[in-house]
Amino acid sequence: MEKESNNNNKKKRHFVLVHGACHGAWCWYKVAALLKSGGHKVTAPDMAASGIHPKKVEDVASISEYVEPLMELLESVPSEEEERVILVGHSLGGTCISMAMEMFPNKIAAAVFLTAFMPSPRISFPTLVQVYNQVLDSSLDSKIMFDEEAHNTIDPNGSIIFGPQFLATKLYQLSPPEDITLAMSLLRPTPLYGDQQMLLEQTRVTKEKFGSVAKIYIVCEQDQVFKKDFYLSVIEGNPETEVKYIVDADHMPMLSKPQELFSYLHHHIANTFY
Repeated sequence: MEKESNNNNKKKRHFVLVHGACHGAWCWYKVAALLKSGGHKVTAPDMAASGIHPKKVEDVASISEYVEPLMELLESVPSEEEERVILVGHSLGGTCISMAMEMFPNKIAAAVFLTAFMPSPRISFPTLVQVYNQVLDSSLDSKIMFDEEAHNTIDPNGSIIFGPQFLATKLYQLSPPEDITLAMSLLRPTPLYGDQQMLLEQTRVTKEKFGSVAKIYIVCEQDQVFKKDFYLSVIEGNPETEVKYIVDADHMPMLSKPQELFSYLHHHIANTFY
């Protein structure tokens, strides 16, 4: 009986769930509840100017400032091996967790890229953005806005907000309608960065640090945003990555297929990586 109790304790992990562009910690509400019911510790931070984070989008001058809440969280995590976290980054959140892996490789047991950007020492984040823009057929009614002082700047910062049509047909097409309604009330603009050299430098990852962390990429087979050409490029840049497929999941698997995502995180990831 004592042995069974120890085994159950061994499975409990600390999952850190990182949202994608225009979203916040709120989008994890289904999976976070399931993971907690499975005995895990769950933290879902809001990136800067996202969710209920107090900053405004125009006050976020760089991607390093955007991921500051995640870095502060990991800074507070003890360095002991048994305290290491499992990062899960969705969409743009993949770049956030990549930066965290480069900064705190010894504090991370594994990194799960959930239909996400996954830079590599060979393929940079700005290059992946170019591939994404080539593969995406249309942004539909999403809006890109530039800072008020943009006309005085060669490479202005700006922001993007997803439109209702883009949400319904590209991101949430297989998700419950109530989740689209929820999203429409909670979305916030995500910063865009004009200084590409700074973006490249701040998101650069190395084989020695980023490369030392176990990586898992989850492909959503009905994703209308990160399509096959995109995720193949991402995986090709990180050939050691384990790949998992979720059938009939759109770009928001935490909402369209929460049980399947939870099951994989709970039964496989939590038991394999620690």
